[in-house]
Amino acid sequence: MKYLLPLVLILLTFSCQNTPPANVDWAWYLGGPDANHYSPLQQINKENVAQLQVAWTYQSGDKDDNNRSQIQCNPLVIDGILYGTSPKLKLFALDAATGEELWQFDPFDEAYQQFGMGVNRGLVYWNEAVESARIFFTAGTFLYAIDAATGQVIPTFGQQGKVDLHQGLGEAAQDYFIVSNTPGIVYKDLLILGMRVSEDIGAAPGYIRAFDVRTGEIRWIFHTIPQPGEMGYETWPPDAWKTSGGANAWSGLSLDEERGIVFIPTGSASYDFYGGDRIGQNLFANCVLALNAETGERIWHFQTVHHDLWDRDLPASPNLVQVKHEGKTIDAVAQITKSGHIFLLDRTTGEPLFPVEEIPVPESHLKGEQTWPTQPLPVKPPPFSRQEINKEDLTSRGLEAQAYAQALWEKSRKGSLFVPPGEDGSFIFPGLDGGGEWGGAAVDPEGILYINSSEIPWYVQMEKFTPADDNLLASRGERIYRTSCRACHGQDREGGDMFGSIPALTGLKDRLPEAEAINIIKNGKGVMPSFSLLKDEEIKSIIAFLYDSKEEIDANKPPTESTWPYPYVFGGYNRFYAPDGYPAIQPPWGQLTAVDLNEGTIKWQIPFGEYPELKAQGTPITGTESYGGPIVTESGLIFIAATLDEKIRAYDKENGALLWEATLPAAGYATPATYSVDGRQYVVIAAGGGKLNTPSGDAYVAFALPE
Repeated sequence: MKYLLPLVLILLTFSCQNTPPANVDWAWYLGGPDANHYSPLQQINKENVAQLQVAWTYQSGDKDDNNRSQIQCNPLVIDGILYGTSPKLKLFALDAATGEELWQFDPFDEAYQQFGMGVNRGLVYWNEAVESARIFFTAGTFLYAIDAATGQVIPTFGQQGKVDLHQGLGEAAQDYFIVSNTPGIVYKDLLILGMRVSEDIGAAPGYIRAFDVRTGEIRWIFHTIPQPGEMGYETWPPDAWKTSGGANAWSGLSLDEERGIVFIPTGSASYDFYGGDRIGQNLFANCVLALNAETGERIWHFQTVHHDLWDRDLPASPNLVQVKHEGKTIDAVAQITKSGHIFLLDRTTGEPLFPVEEIPVPESHLKGEQTWPTQPLPVKPPPFSRQEINKEDLTSRGLEAQAYAQALWEKSRKGSLFVPPGEDGSFIFPGLDGGGEWGGAAVDPEGILYINSSEIPWYVQMEKFTPADDNLLASRGERIYRTSCRACHGQDREGGDMFGSIPALTGLKDRLPEAEAINIIKNGKGVMPSFSLLKDEEIKSIIAFLYDSKEEIDANKPPTESTWPYPYVFGGYNRFYAPDGYPAIQPPWGQLTAVDLNEGTIKWQIPFGEYPELKAQGTPITGTESYGGPIVTESGLIFIAATLDEKIRAYDKENGALLWEATLPAAGYATPATYSVDGRQYVVIAAGGGKLNTPSGDAYVAFALPE
């Protein structure tokens, strides 16, 4: 009997450690304002994770197989209610314990739904005791405020519940393509929001705006392309702010609530691959920005690429971490990059904790272009992705694949991580989609960062621009196709793979009415932006080209002048895949890596993802490209889907050992969430597929331990 009481106490202690409180929320995009993808939940642990089973599945019923629809949403779970979005950007609320739908809000009328734009990666929740809680989300060109209890718009916000995202962007605003795929972040009564803009000519400037959460009014604007008298104006040509675009925050924000600082990663300036009209360092493109969240005033910035010519947008929310460095505990910012690097910066000053070297880079061979002479690279941590392609890295898989890889590699320009795009062609490795991407990194309280990476080279090439013969309407259309469409849809209209599945434009006359094609050009559809800057006559010309039709031109009307402003055009987005459909380099083609931010070292690294058909042939795990990120729990687990093999997996965070996997109804190109309701822990993932040539889906799948 003398041992009974201690034994009971031990059992009770163990039980309490593994039973979560009644409700533990996932109340912020990526888990918290720090964007660390972390949960304190421990009920699902290393010993029992293999017992996970499907608890519920919700299907929205609005996937679009013809256009490869997607779901990229990291849902919110608050007080037992899950909030998410569907492939067609319908907002919904579910009972988080059962998956039963509570309400649904459709932002689009029937006409617009056909041409709706983009994806949604998450939501923002705001609640004040004296007011009803509201959900903020974006769809098309609008920011909506929705009552969290009813799914109805809040009419006192903006114009009957919505705000046009063109506001505050200048006189030409209504001509700009603008969406906001990634949610903003709330500080007090402000919603701070970035946006996605075009990466072509005529792009909107990527200003950061703060909206009043009650009224929708703009409270402050930060000009990422500085105007006269503002810091950074001298890093652009005079008056570049009137014509330049981009430098936008499309990938997510993070917030230090105690200090009142919002951290913002920005992308490259437009045009992506030629910057002859933006000679200079180009602040505040490609920067980690620290702004006063109350006023929008700059506190510090750190630029990760000067005068970007490689589309090296900062691709994910900065992680706000605490690390042990040189005997001190330091609040820091960890920013992952597409190139596979991590910049670790002091949170209050922006100073790097590990040395950053400015390395010399080659000069551009293109007329009018001037590369910035150096580029910053951190000495530590080491890159989490491979950095160079050498001859021995080319595939040895079959004679045809070998010959293809060898031929393209031989003719490419080599010699630096920062070979500027040119007429001779070069590789960007890791590719234009990373390295790291919008799924971002998870970080635990010990300062270990977990990141999945894609490791596929992309081949880029610039070509001289020669206007086509203006005497034939179809020839003018071909010229416009070359400058506006070919980069994604391909040289011969055969389709492309920039976003996983760009449709071919051959044979349009047999499958798409001309009027519908005109609407798509003007309004956008799926992942395609609108090209509203094209004049009606230009759209008429490109339709004639795409539909192989001839049309007489008024002989009394002078031919249209070319509006393309550059001496070069971009040759297209081309992954380095061999004719057999697999990457033309040796594996791994995707990895999962643990990085010790305290020491600046790689803790472990494993191939991540597999091709089932190669696995069946006995090929070791190759890894695959991945979209979506990991989460990490207090119980020592990493949960992640993201790969094209349509699986979700759990890994041991200590060593990367695979502990559990399950097949999803479609690939889970999103970041999971974990939460508890009535003491039961769940892990949920959006299974929307649609990228990397995988089928589309419309499901959210929640897993839990058996009851």
